[in-house]
Amino acid sequence: MSSKGGAAVLGLLLAVLLSGCAVGPDFAAPDAPLGAGYAVGKPANVTQSAAIAGGGAQRLIHGRDIPGEWWRLFRSKQISALVAEAVNNHPNIAAAEAALRQARETTEADVGSFFPSATLSQSVARTQMTTAQFGGFSQSSSSSGSSSGGTALLYTLHNSNVAVSFTPDVFGKTARTVEGDVAAAEYQRFQLEATYLALAANVVTAAIADSSYASQIKVTRVLIADYQKQLDILQKRFELGAVSAADVVSEKALVAQAQATLPPLEKARAQTRNQLMAYLGRFPNDDKGEAIDIEHLHLPRDLPLSLPSNLVRQRPDVLSAEAQLHQASANVGVATANMLPQLTLTGSGGSQAPNFSQLFLPQTSVYNLATQLSGQAFDAGRLFHQREAKLAALEQSEAQYRATVISAFQNVANALQAIKHDAETLRAQVAAERAAAESLDISQAQYTAGSTTYTTVLNAEQTLLSARINRVQAQAARFSDTAALMQALGGGWWNRIDETPASLPKPTDLISTLPIAAAIRAEAEERSRAR
Repeated sequence: MSSKGGAAVLGLLLAVLLSGCAVGPDFAAPDAPLGAGYAVGKPANVTQSAAIAGGGAQRLIHGRDIPGEWWRLFRSKQISALVAEAVNNHPNIAAAEAALRQARETTEADVGSFFPSATLSQSVARTQMTTAQFGGFSQSSSSSGSSSGGTALLYTLHNSNVAVSFTPDVFGKTARTVEGDVAAAEYQRFQLEATYLALAANVVTAAIADSSYASQIKVTRVLIADYQKQLDILQKRFELGAVSAADVVSEKALVAQAQATLPPLEKARAQTRNQLMAYLGRFPNDDKGEAIDIEHLHLPRDLPLSLPSNLVRQRPDVLSAEAQLHQASANVGVATANMLPQLTLTGSGGSQAPNFSQLFLPQTSVYNLATQLSGQAFDAGRLFHQREAKLAALEQSEAQYRATVISAFQNVANALQAIKHDAETLRAQVAAERAAAESLDISQAQYTAGSTTYTTVLNAEQTLLSARINRVQAQAARFSDTAALMQALGGGWWNRIDETPASLPKPTDLISTLPIAAAIRAEAEERSRAR
C-alpha cells in the first residue's frame, strides 16, 4: 500500500471517529442544595469559657479555610507524630492507594480502544502436495519427487503481514466507558482521602480518650488516697471512742466503692490503647507508652466554619458519592450504545513469496480492506432491559448522593452543637467540682464540731469524686469536639502538601482530543515530580 493511500485511510478513520456522538446523558455535577444550613437561625459564634485547661472560649470564623494538617492546631508534637506514623503504616492507606492505581490503570487501558489495533505476523511454511491436489504449480518454485499417488510438489512460502482493526466510536460507547472509568478513579481518589481523614481523626480522638482515661484514673487514685487518710483518722478516733463503728464502716465502704471504679477505667484505657496501636499499624505488644496530657494541649481559639455552599465540594464522602453518580450516568450511555449498530474497519497488508529475498518485491505485495456493520436483530429485549437496569442504578445513585449530602450537613450541625453545649457543660462541671470540694470541707468541719452526721461527709465525698470525673470527661470532650468539626468539614485535604493527585482528563474531551494516553502519562509524570 502506498504512503498516500495509507494516509487517506488513516484520515478516513479519524474523520469517522470525530464525527461520532456520545449517546446517553451528559453528566453535570450537582449544585449545592439551596437553602441548606447547619442550624435554625444563626448559630452562636463564641462559646462559653471556663477557668481551666481546655476551657477557653472558641470562636467560629465563617468562611475560613481548613488547614491541611488540622491536628497541628492542638500544638502537640506527640499528636502530630502519631498521625504521621498512622498514615505511613496503616494498611487501609496502602489498600486505598493501590485501589486508586488500579482504577487509573484500568482507565488508561480502556483509552486504547480509541485507537486502531495492529498485529504484525511473520511466517514460513514448507508444504508438500501432489499435482492431483493442485495442478499446474510452477516447477520453478518447487522440487519434485516420486510417490505412488503421482508427482509430489514441495514448496516454501514466506508470508509477512500487518493486520489492522479499528472500531470507530460512532455512538460514543468507548467515550462513555472511559468516562465511567475516570469516574471510578475519582471515586477511589476520594475514598483514599476519606480513609486518610478518618484515620487522622481516629488517632487524634483515641489519643485524647487515652489521656482522658489516664486523668480519670489519676483523679480517682488521688481521691482514694484522700479517703484512705480520712479512714485512718476515723479508725484512730474510733479507738479513742470519739466516733462510732458505723462511721468507720461507712468510710471503708466508700473507699471500696471508689476502688471499684478503677478497674473499669483501667480496662477502658487499655482497650483504647489497643485501638490506638491498631490505628498506628502496630500490634498490642508494640505499645511504647506514647501518650498526651490534656493539661498541656492547646484548645484552638478560632475554628474554621465552611460556608454551606462549599461543604459538598470539600467532603470526601460527598465527592465519592458524586463520582459514583457520574459513573452510573456513564453506564447508561454504554448501555444505550450497546443497542445501536457497530462499525468495524479492518485491513491487512503484506507480501507472500516463495523465498525471503523476494518477500519485499512490489509484485509479491497483497492487501485486504473490509468494512463490517453489525447490530442486534433480536435479543428478546435483553439490551433494552439492561439499559433500564442502568437507569434504575442511576436513580439509586442520585438518591444515595442526596442522602450523603444530608448526612454531611448533619455531621457538621452535630459538631457545632457539641462544641457549644460541651463548652457549657465544662463550665458547669468546673463550678460543680469547686462547689463539691467546698461542700466536703464544710461537712468535714461540721462533723468534727459534732454538728452533723458522718453521712453528710460521705455524700460530699461521693459528690466530689463524681464531679471530678465529670470535669475530666468534659475537658476531653472540648478537644474531641474540635477534631469532630474538622473531620465533618472535610479535613482540609485540598490544602495538604501531599494531596492525592488530581483526576484524569475529562472523558468529555476524549473524542476531540485523541492523544489522551499521552496526556495521562504526562499527568502521572507531573504527579511523580510533585511527590
